[in-house]
Amino acid sequence: MALKLIIGNKNYSSWSLRPWLAMTALGIPFEEILVPLDAPDFKDRVRAHSPAGKVPVLIDGEAVVWESIAILEHLAERFPEKNVWPSEPVARAHARSLATEMHGGFGALRSVAPMNLWRPVEPRTLPEAALKDVRVLVRRWGEARRRFGEGGDFLFGAFSGADAMYAPVATRIRTYAIEVDEVAAAYVEAIHAHPAFVAWKEEGLKETGVLPEDEVDWPTVKRV
Repeated sequence: MALKLIIGNKNYSSWSLRPWLAMTALGIPFEEILVPLDAPDFKDRVRAHSPAGKVPVLIDGEAVVWESIAILEHLAERFPEKNVWPSEPVARAHARSLATEMHGGFGALRSVAPMNLWRPVEPRTLPEAALKDVRVLVRRWGEARRRFGEGGDFLFGAFSGADAMYAPVATRIRTYAIEVDEVAAAYVEAIHAHPAFVAWKEEGLKETGVLPEDEVDWPTVKRV
């Protein structure tokens, strides 16, 4: 039975991007079901699959998994050969720690710099709390690249679940022209150049639904 992944708008839904990107990049086949975030019956349609009423939701036969980090862990168990996490134990522990920190942290940056793929690259003044988040991100990325990044352009060399978790933040760094060091800037470029991310963004740019809360220039909607 094919896996099904229920997601929201590709332009805006950072949480949906995470498992979609992981599954696509790692070659895990699935059926995509997109429920627009602004649909009047959004909650009802998603709750038909998940009690949380939020996207993403993974349906794997009788197993229903919500929350991006839980989906990644389910995929790691279900498809061990796909290397959702690094195979080396120390690197794997580090990757899981980074992914979990992303899942529960960096709220200040996320709140003032929402993922918005169609917004032109333009700087935005960030409050100190968001800048602090950026400094932490730069340290985390730099440490992972130095310790485990040999052999590839991603945090642990090859693309992994940790990169899927941080991909939406990489889009924020670019969209809002946030200054980072050379290591972080190269990582942002690597995420944007990955074929799976390119495919996601191409579809996101075709969307028409607008979410005012994710348009920092509202009531103006800027599009590339």
